Amino acid sequence: MKIPSQTKPAIWGAVGGAIALAVVGFTWGGWSTASSSERLAKLRAENAVIAALSPICVSNFQQQPNADAALAELKKISSWSQGDFIAKGGWATMVGSSSPDSGVAKACAETLGMPKT
Repeated sequence: MKIPSQTKPAIWGAVGGAIALAVVGFTWGGWSTASSSERLAKLRAENAVIAALSPICVSNFQQQPNADAALAELKKISSWSQGDFIAKGGWATMVGSSSPDSGVAKACAETLGMPKT
């Protein structure tokens, strides 16, 4: 079977167009692969859990008998270590969990360190 000579440029044009479409789609079109969508979904779920549990951590911190002294001590610590302070204090350990959540502890420390408005 003989292919007409005009077919070869048309095939290369279709291949080039498909590649250009893929580049534009993934770069500006909002397309994503399954793995990047899964990674983004996991990150959003973790952030939602932290947002839901950090108010509980703040409440646990504020309900302790020496909350004012602990808050003063928290503010003396560098911001890098504040999450560890909250975790070691047990305020970021939720009911049913055996260990504190580091993301909740960090968010809790950030909330507690904010000036009241």
